[in-house]
Amino acid sequence: MNGLYSDTVMEHFTNPRNALLEDEASFGADARGLTGNIKCGDQMLMLLKIKDDVITDVRWKTYGCASAIASTSMLSETIKGMKIEDAYKVKPEDLVAKLGGLPSFKIHCSVLGDKALRSAIDEYLEKTGRKGMLKEESSVICHCLGITDKDIEEAFHNGARDWEALQQATKIGTVCGSCKEKADEYLHGLEHIYS
Repeated sequence: MNGLYSDTVMEHFTNPRNALLEDEASFGADARGLTGNIKCGDQMLMLLKIKDDVITDVRWKTYGCASAIASTSMLSETIKGMKIEDAYKVKPEDLVAKLGGLPSFKIHCSVLGDKALRSAIDEYLEKTGRKGMLKEESSVICHCLGITDKDIEEAFHNGARDWEALQQATKIGTVCGSCKEKADEYLHGLEHIYS
């Protein structure tokens, strides 16, 4: 396993920061986010303590691989002390860079913590009467047609599980097709999170 991962990834995997311990059942979170699906083996719980819109403490628990554990450990260190607006903008690629990289076939695992964090912040905003105040930024996947990751995610939720179904739903890749690999990778990540 050591040949696949950087020393930083291994350090966060073997000594994860801010993981929810069994004796912390009464952590007293102000916000809770859950994403993923235990049937697939990847699920993430994110708990936040927030004061004056600043994340003062964080705990998390995952059923996931070394990449999911390491990236969420790094995420938990990164967001402590951050305003919720800034934490909402943290991207998986930021965490992958801080970890010294991840194998390409494990990048989708770094999305779990990110999704759970935004889910927790969304819950907090709803509880404080500010539902929808923050919006997740989108990334363009198909530059020819301007199709974003959010368009792909919506198509996924509407049943598109492979490239052909995604093309039918969005017309992605019908101009030059250079987005196929990235779109397939994104679909694979969504499968891990939601299926």
